Amino acid sequence: MASNISPLKTAFSCAVLFLLSASNYACGCYKSIISFGDSLADTGNLLYLESTSSNEKPPSGFLPYGETFFHHPTGRFSDGRLIIDFIAQDMGLPFVPPFHGEGNVSRRNYREGVNFAVGGSTALEDSFFAKIGVKIPYANVSLAAQLSWFKEFLSTICHKPSKCKKFLQTSLVLMGEIGGNDYNHAFFGGKNEEVALFIPQVVKAIGVTIEELIKLGATTLIVPGNFPIGCSSYYLTYFERYKGKYNRDPNTGCISWLNMFSEYHNSLLQMELERIRQIHAHTTIIYADYDNAAMSIYLSLDKYGFTKGTLTACCGGEGPFNVSLTVHCGASGSTTCEDPSKYVS
Repeated sequence: MASNISPLKTAFSCAVLFLLSASNYACGCYKSIISFGDSLADTGNLLYLESTSSNEKPPSGFLPYGETFFHHPTGRFSDGRLIIDFIAQDMGLPFVPPFHGEGNVSRRNYREGVNFAVGGSTALEDSFFAKIGVKIPYANVSLAAQLSWFKEFLSTICHKPSKCKKFLQTSLVLMGEIGGNDYNHAFFGGKNEEVALFIPQVVKAIGVTIEELIKLGATTLIVPGNFPIGCSSYYLTYFERYKGKYNRDPNTGCISWLNMFSEYHNSLLQMELERIRQIHAHTTIIYADYDNAAMSIYLSLDKYGFTKGTLTACCGGEGPFNVSLTVHCGASGSTTCEDPSKYVS
């Protein structure tokens, strides 16, 4: 679930760019951005896939999505730009186009970047969720599927392994955020007790994909952790019915145990990244700490210009957090605030 607010994304992108400048590379060394992930990075893949397969647009295909920067829906789950957009702009690169879009990949110039992220995608494959009885809204968009698309893409722009490696060596790879929807789909599918058990599998799937990209030639990767999901207005609304599971932090109003869940995922992810670093010493693997970046905002709202409710959504429906569990933002019956820049969510 992507945040709507440009200042929030600016804070995250600045933090990532600081990490990049602190590495052995300068922004000018990167000629392209390769992106994987979910709605936090999707620049239009889901919009195209759903529009062509079912003739139905996802929520990101309707206003108010896209209203404040592009002034029309672009498929981004945001009223404006995403973190990846700020990174591209600050690096002097164009916005990263979605892999799925108008025209064929072989006829389009993706040499300055290509995005495989799809809203709603998971790190684990569809078959895993079928086995545990969890329904996922969008099929065949897992991390494995995105990696397959990437290999297809490589075959269209370089026909020799040496040229592919050279292309990847001058590309910045953004790995996610990915994994959040694995937990979202399970939690909202009523699997509250089972979710923590498959965190290691989610982290392993991310690690396997990273190692595969390194084998193909990637040398610089940014791997974001998960956000503090206990601060999500949707999670707050969903778990309000379970009073025994609420336990809201007095400083932020967030659900404490859900934030601890995110922290556990992030700790396992960082351990996996360190394992990969030890094996592939020539690579630069940057962990992007979305969790602490977000918490710094929740704890200091005025500093970042947010004044309209810490946890209330700008676009939603009803209840104390302006969220409807049945009506999506942008759908008939939803409401939108007058000034999105004042809201964190």
